[in-house]
Amino acid sequence: MNPLPTLDAVRPAATEKTARPGPDFASTSVPRHLARGALGFGLVIGSVALVPVAGPATLLAAPLALIAFRGCPTCWMVGLVQTISRGRLERRCADGACTLAKAHPHPGGTPGT
Repeated sequence: MNPLPTLDAVRPAATEKTARPGPDFASTSVPRHLARGALGFGLVIGSVALVPVAGPATLLAAPLALIAFRGCPTCWMVGLVQTISRGRLERRCADGACTLAKAHPHPGGTPGT
C-alpha cells in the first residue's frame, strides 16, 4: 500500500477557463505606446550617432531608452501587440492546451480584468 497519492488522484478535473494573464507591457493607447517607442529608439540612435561628435559620454543616454521601452526593444514590441489586441483576443486553456480566440463581449463595452 502506497501512502502517497498518485498524480492522477490529485489532478483537478479538466474545465475550460481563461488563462492567468502574464506580464503586461501594454500602454493605455496605441499613440502613447508609439510615442514611447519613438523616444526609446531616438535615444538609442542619438546616443550612438553622437559618439564621433561629443565622445563616449553620449552613450550614457542609451540606458534611458530602457525606461522608455519598459525593458528592452523586444518588450516594447510585445507591448505594442498587447496594446493593439487588448480586449479583442483572449487566451483559453482546456485539457492542457491553450488557444487564442476572439474575446466575448463584456457588459458595458469594457473588458474585465
